[in-house]
Parts: sequence; C-alpha cells; structure tokens
Amino acid sequence: MSDMKELKPVEIWKNFHALTQIPRPSKKEAEIIEFMKKFGEDLGLDTIVDEVGNVIIKKPATPGMEDRKTVVLQGHLDMVPQKNSDKDFDFEKDPIETVIDGEWVTANGTTLGSDNGIGVAAAMAVLESKELKHGPVEALFTIDEETGMTGAFGLKPGLLNGDILINMDSEDEGEMYVGCAGGIDINAEKDYAEQDVPSGFAAYRIDLKGLKGGHSGMDIPLGRANANKLLFRFLMQAESDFGIRLSSATGGDLRNAIPRESHAVLVVPTDKTAEFQKFVSNYNTIYRNEFSETEPDLSFTASETDMPGRVASEADQGKMIRAVFATPHGVERMSRSMEGLVETSNNVAVVELKDGKFAVRCLTRSSVDSAKEATAWKIAGIYHLIDAEVSLEGAYPGWKPNMESPILKTSLDVYNKEFGKVPEIKAIHAGLECGLLGGVYPQLDMISFGPTIRFPHSPDEKVNIETVGKFWKFLVALLEAIPAK
Repeated sequence: MSDMKELKPVEIWKNFHALTQIPRPSKKEAEIIEFMKKFGEDLGLDTIVDEVGNVIIKKPATPGMEDRKTVVLQGHLDMVPQKNSDKDFDFEKDPIETVIDGEWVTANGTTLGSDNGIGVAAAMAVLESKELKHGPVEALFTIDEETGMTGAFGLKPGLLNGDILINMDSEDEGEMYVGCAGGIDINAEKDYAEQDVPSGFAAYRIDLKGLKGGHSGMDIPLGRANANKLLFRFLMQAESDFGIRLSSATGGDLRNAIPRESHAVLVVPTDKTAEFQKFVSNYNTIYRNEFSETEPDLSFTASETDMPGRVASEADQGKMIRAVFATPHGVERMSRSMEGLVETSNNVAVVELKDGKFAVRCLTRSSVDSAKEATAWKIAGIYHLIDAEVSLEGAYPGWKPNMESPILKTSLDVYNKEFGKVPEIKAIHAGLECGLLGGVYPQLDMISFGPTIRFPHSPDEKVNIETVGKFWKFLVALLEAIPAK
C-alpha cells in the first residue's frame, strides 16, 4: 500500500493526510488556522478563533448522552520544521512527502508532523463523526506549542466549559500520562571584538554532520551526541594545540531539538596544516568510537575554504569557546519518585558566532520547578562570567501527577476492557500543555495518551500504523464511557 489515506482507521488517516498538505511550522500557522476554522464551520459546529489563534470547535452530545461530563479534546496545530541538509524543502510552502515504510509512516527527509498531527486528526474525526456516542465535546487546537506554547499561554478563561481534558500529544501507545516537565529558555548574547586575519594562516571549514538529533525532552536520555558540544570540545583543544583563530561557528536551529549539525570557519598557521588535518581525522575517529552505538553516521571533517575577512579576538574567542564547552547538556538528574523518568535536563540547542555577535540558546526542562530554576541559573552563571547578557524566558509549569484522578481511573478500566491489560501510568520529560491549561481552567481533570511515535523533532520521525488503530479504538470507547455529571 502506498496511499496513506487508505490506511485504517480511515477516519484518522484521511484527516492526517489533509494536515500534511498544509504548511504549519511553529509561528507560521495562519493557513492551518484558517483550514481548521473552515473545517468546523462546514460541519455546522460552533467554531471560535481566539485572539492568539487557538481554534475551538464545539460539538453537542449525541442523543442520550447529554448528561455526560464535557470533554475537551486537545492537540496543537504546529509542527517542528527539521530536514536533512541535502533535502530541498520549504516548510512554509511545501506539503510533507509521506512514506509508508512497513509498520510505520514517515516522511521523505523531513519531520512528519505526526507530533501532533495524529492527535489533531483524531479530534477532527470525532467532530465529523455521525456514528460515535459521546457527551458534549470541545476540541481545542492550540498554536505554537513547539516554540513557546504561546497558544496555551494566551488562552483566556470563559472559552471552555469542559470538565475533563484529554491531551493527545503523548507518544507511547499503552501508556497513560499524568504529569510532564516544565521548561525555561536560557538566552545568552555577547558582542565580541574582531580583528583582521593574521598573516601566515590557512582557512578551513569544519563540518560535524550525520547526527540523529531528536526531541530534546523524550530523546535526551538516549545518549545521542549534541553537535554543538562536540564542535566546541574540538575547538578547545584546537585552540590550545594549534593556536587556531575562529571566524564563525553555527549549530542547531530549534530550542527543543537536539542539534544534528554544527559548523565552523577557522584559520590555522600554515606550518601546522598537515598536522591539523591529522588532528581533525583523529577527532573523527574519537567521536565515532565514543558514539558508535548511538551515532553510526557521524562525520567530522575539515576542508580548505576561502579566507575569512575577520576573526574573533584571542581574548573573546577563548571566553566563548570555554563557555559553550562548560555548558551542561543532557540528563542532569533522574527522578527519585518515578523510576526511569528524567527529572532535569538541558539542551544546548543553538550556537551562533559570527560578525561580532555571539548567542547561545538552551532549553532546560524539569518536573521539579526549583531544580529547573537552579539549572537555568547555573547556566546563566557561566555566561555572566564572560560578560554576556543573559535572559531567562518562556518559563512554563510542569503538570503535577494526580493519582486519584477520576479520568485516570476511567481510562484504566476502559483500556483493560478493550485490550485485556492495564496500561502503564507515567509522567513525560517533555512539555505538554496540560500544566498551563490547568492553570487557566483548574476544574479540568486531565490525562494524556497517543499512538507510538518515534524520533519526533527530527527527520527520522515516524508513527506506528497499528498503534494509531489502537489509539482510535481506545479514544472511541473512552468517550462513550465518560460518566454523567
């Protein structure tokens, strides 16, 4: 089968296909907002676009279910725009090229958008169905979840009347999520001095490529390499051993994706070029050995390039290299209350050093707000030491687990009835919108679940076909089992 629209359940796949045809990178959601607005209006349903762009579509209960609690089905409209470096693709114009690969649906060289397109497609299927049995339903489609949660931040009281919120942005079928990490962005910026390239130097471009990247929350415990960290580790020793002078360095482009590539332009004394090339080759071997299991396609190379016009001053260069090298990346601490859960982590997401401007963007996550703040201030301290300006922005709360949640109990019972087993109860080291939404609508009893999605936020993103069917079957049964008010 090559046509995704023919997959079952058709109700979800046809809607997901429609979503893949509409460009919807974060902060560029105008077209998808208009599409969802028209979708609701064409169904004759009460449809609202709020002041920040969230779309709310309300559907009355089916006959005989009017006394049930109102359910809010929630997902986000935006997707992470990541592509392989050799892929010619414009996320603001081009439709996603989907591929059926055995048991999975993936994309051709880009992110797929199953995060959170499958959840949105499921809510659409509920809204348009004339066969399902359910109480009152309110579908909440938020914007900009991936780069700031501005949709959830901007949602006002009084728009929703729900009693229960079902978030469909989790990515392991058979697991019920009752908590998530909060997050905070750390942004460091510094102007640095430049000077002309000294005489007697040769120019090289350094390329670190082939990494898997991935979601900076869920994939952070997998031990994948961070391209920025590896590049600046190399630069530390290259500066010491060869007296290199750095002209530019760039890596990563999204705060919530582990950077897959990083590049630098530098100059080396001409009498050391042969030795320097061997040095680069040796680092390629070191990195491939260290990450042989997690990064089999890692490539670290140097190639001669045009002489840059300027390089960073020696003093500022040393400060910037050491600051990035010292910035922690990865798991900071595992949870002591839930086995296997990452409590606190940091992603050195973006580094930009060029034309006298230096910037570093990090995303710190934690299920413990005080640990999140402590890690953020530790990173801020590193950059304060090099006289950079540091801002902590976009902080959002975690979602504290409620093990006595009525919708959790109902979900466990329904899942056991449908599939003959009790699902695992978990929290997720990622930013779901539940914490923010619960702050605006504290009456909401919340749960999160979804199909199995692997490697979101990277071009390897894929969704398992069979689990989409189980996800839909469970959602349908759960809606019918929602208790009376």
